[in-house]
Amino acid sequence: MLTINGIDDLKSKVGEELGVSDWHEVTQEAVDAFAVATEDHQWIHVDPERAKETPFGGTIAHGLYTLSLGPKFSYSLFTIEDVAFGLNYGYGKVRFPAPLPVGSKVRMRAALSSVEDVPGGVQITVTQTFERDGAEKPVCVAESLARVFNGG
Repeated sequence: MLTINGIDDLKSKVGEELGVSDWHEVTQEAVDAFAVATEDHQWIHVDPERAKETPFGGTIAHGLYTLSLGPKFSYSLFTIEDVAFGLNYGYGKVRFPAPLPVGSKVRMRAALSSVEDVPGGVQITVTQTFERDGAEKPVCVAESLARVFNGG
Protein backbone atom coordinates (compact mmCIF):
# COMPACT_ATOMS: atom_id res chain seq x y z
CA MET A 1 0.00 0.00 0.00
CA LEU A 2 1.19 3.48 -0.90
CA THR A 3 1.38 6.00 1.95
CA ILE A 4 1.15 9.64 0.91
CA ASN A 5 2.45 11.98 3.60
CA GLY A 6 0.50 15.22 3.46
CA ILE A 7 -0.64 17.58 0.78
CA ASP A 8 2.83 18.46 -0.54
CA ASP A 9 3.57 14.77 -1.11
CA LEU A 10 0.15 14.41 -2.74
CA LYS A 11 0.94 17.27 -5.14
CA SER A 12 4.24 15.62 -6.07
CA LYS A 13 2.40 12.50 -7.27
CA VAL A 14 0.20 14.14 -9.92
CA GLY A 15 0.39 12.09 -13.09
CA GLU A 16 1.48 8.93 -11.25
CA GLU A 17 -0.24 5.61 -10.88
CA LEU A 18 -1.23 5.05 -7.25
CA GLY A 19 -1.61 1.31 -7.67
CA VAL A 20 -3.58 -1.62 -9.01
CA SER A 21 -5.91 -3.55 -6.72
CA ASP A 22 -6.25 -7.28 -6.30
CA TRP A 23 -8.90 -9.03 -8.37
CA HIS A 24 -12.43 -9.15 -6.97
CA GLU A 25 -14.91 -11.83 -8.04
CA VAL A 26 -18.35 -10.57 -9.06
CA THR A 27 -21.00 -12.92 -7.66
CA GLN A 28 -24.71 -13.11 -8.34
CA GLU A 29 -25.29 -12.83 -4.60
CA ALA A 30 -23.46 -9.49 -4.46
CA VAL A 31 -25.29 -8.18 -7.54
CA ASP A 32 -28.64 -9.29 -6.05
CA ALA A 33 -27.79 -7.55 -2.75
CA PHE A 34 -26.92 -4.38 -4.69
CA ALA A 35 -30.27 -4.64 -6.51
CA VAL A 36 -32.08 -4.85 -3.16
CA ALA A 37 -30.13 -1.93 -1.68
CA THR A 38 -30.76 0.31 -4.71
CA GLU A 39 -34.19 -1.07 -5.65
CA ASP A 40 -32.84 -1.60 -9.17
CA HIS A 41 -34.12 -5.06 -10.09
CA GLN A 42 -33.65 -4.75 -13.87
CA TRP A 43 -33.71 -8.33 -15.16
CA ILE A 44 -30.34 -8.14 -17.00
CA HIS A 45 -28.78 -8.00 -13.51
CA VAL A 46 -30.97 -10.36 -11.47
CA ASP A 47 -32.57 -12.96 -13.79
CA PRO A 48 -29.89 -15.44 -14.92
CA GLU A 49 -32.32 -17.50 -17.00
CA ARG A 50 -33.69 -14.60 -18.99
CA ALA A 51 -30.23 -13.03 -19.30
CA LYS A 52 -28.90 -16.20 -20.98
CA GLU A 53 -30.80 -15.11 -24.09
CA THR A 54 -28.87 -11.83 -24.40
CA PRO A 55 -25.59 -11.28 -26.25
CA PHE A 56 -23.90 -11.30 -22.81
CA GLY A 57 -24.95 -14.93 -22.16
CA GLY A 58 -25.91 -14.20 -18.56
CA THR A 59 -26.39 -11.51 -15.98
CA ILE A 60 -24.16 -8.47 -15.81
CA ALA A 61 -23.35 -6.24 -12.85
CA HIS A 62 -25.00 -2.85 -12.55
CA GLY A 63 -22.67 -0.10 -13.72
CA LEU A 64 -23.16 1.58 -10.36
CA TYR A 65 -22.19 -1.67 -8.60
CA THR A 66 -18.88 -1.49 -10.42
CA LEU A 67 -18.43 2.18 -9.54
CA SER A 68 -19.31 1.44 -5.89
CA LEU A 69 -16.25 -0.82 -5.62
CA GLY A 70 -14.03 2.28 -5.98
CA PRO A 71 -13.72 3.02 -2.24
CA LYS A 72 -12.96 -0.65 -1.42
CA PHE A 73 -10.20 -0.74 -4.01
CA SER A 74 -8.87 2.72 -3.12
CA TYR A 75 -8.53 1.82 0.57
CA SER A 76 -6.43 -1.18 -0.44
CA LEU A 77 -4.15 0.91 -2.67
CA PHE A 78 -3.26 4.13 -0.88
CA THR A 79 -3.68 6.18 2.26
CA ILE A 80 -3.14 9.88 2.84
CA GLU A 81 -1.53 10.66 6.20
CA ASP A 82 -0.80 13.97 7.95
CA VAL A 83 -4.08 15.58 6.89
CA ALA A 84 -7.15 16.41 8.98
CA PHE A 85 -9.56 14.37 6.86
CA GLY A 86 -10.79 13.67 3.36
CA LEU A 87 -14.27 13.57 1.88
CA ASN A 88 -15.80 12.16 -1.28
CA TYR A 89 -16.73 15.19 -3.38
CA GLY A 90 -18.31 13.35 -6.29
CA TYR A 91 -17.38 12.30 -9.78
CA GLY A 92 -16.48 13.99 -13.01
CA LYS A 93 -16.86 11.93 -16.14
CA VAL A 94 -18.04 8.34 -15.61
CA ARG A 95 -18.35 5.83 -18.45
CA PHE A 96 -19.15 2.11 -18.70
CA PRO A 97 -17.46 1.08 -21.98
CA ALA A 98 -18.03 -2.67 -21.56
CA PRO A 99 -20.27 -5.00 -19.51
CA LEU A 100 -19.11 -6.78 -16.36
CA PRO A 101 -20.56 -10.32 -16.45
CA VAL A 102 -21.43 -12.01 -13.18
CA GLY A 103 -18.78 -14.63 -12.46
CA SER A 104 -15.94 -12.53 -13.82
CA LYS A 105 -13.20 -10.75 -11.92
CA VAL A 106 -12.62 -7.02 -11.75
CA ARG A 107 -9.83 -4.84 -10.41
CA MET A 108 -9.12 -1.13 -10.31
CA ARG A 109 -6.16 0.88 -11.53
CA ALA A 110 -5.88 4.30 -9.85
CA ALA A 111 -3.92 7.30 -11.14
CA LEU A 112 -3.68 10.75 -9.56
CA SER A 113 -4.79 13.07 -12.36
CA SER A 114 -4.84 16.43 -10.59
CA VAL A 115 -4.55 18.28 -7.29
CA GLU A 116 -6.13 21.73 -7.09
CA ASP A 117 -6.11 24.14 -4.16
CA VAL A 118 -9.45 24.80 -2.45
CA PRO A 119 -10.13 26.70 0.77
CA GLY A 120 -8.63 24.67 3.62
CA GLY A 121 -7.03 22.02 1.47
CA VAL A 122 -7.04 20.48 -1.99
CA GLN A 123 -9.37 18.76 -4.40
CA ILE A 124 -7.92 15.65 -5.98
CA THR A 125 -9.00 13.81 -9.09
CA VAL A 126 -8.20 10.12 -9.17
CA THR A 127 -8.87 8.37 -12.47
CA GLN A 128 -10.28 4.96 -11.61
CA THR A 129 -10.06 2.40 -14.40
CA PHE A 130 -11.94 -0.82 -13.65
CA GLU A 131 -10.54 -3.76 -15.63
CA ARG A 132 -12.18 -7.13 -16.26
CA ASP A 133 -9.90 -10.14 -16.19
CA GLY A 134 -9.24 -11.26 -19.77
CA ALA A 135 -10.93 -8.30 -21.45
CA GLU A 136 -9.31 -5.57 -23.51
CA LYS A 137 -11.79 -2.78 -22.77
CA PRO A 138 -12.29 -1.40 -19.25
CA VAL A 139 -15.73 -1.92 -17.72
CA CYS A 140 -15.72 1.51 -16.08
CA VAL A 141 -13.59 4.64 -16.18
CA ALA A 142 -14.39 7.33 -13.62
CA GLU A 143 -12.92 10.60 -12.41
CA SER A 144 -13.29 10.33 -8.63
CA LEU A 145 -13.19 13.70 -6.86
CA ALA A 146 -12.22 14.06 -3.20
CA ARG A 147 -11.41 16.97 -0.94
CA VAL A 148 -8.49 16.60 1.44
CA PHE A 149 -8.17 19.12 4.26
CA ASN A 150 -5.07 20.46 6.00
CA GLY A 151 -4.23 19.25 9.47
CA GLY A 152 -2.31 16.40 10.86
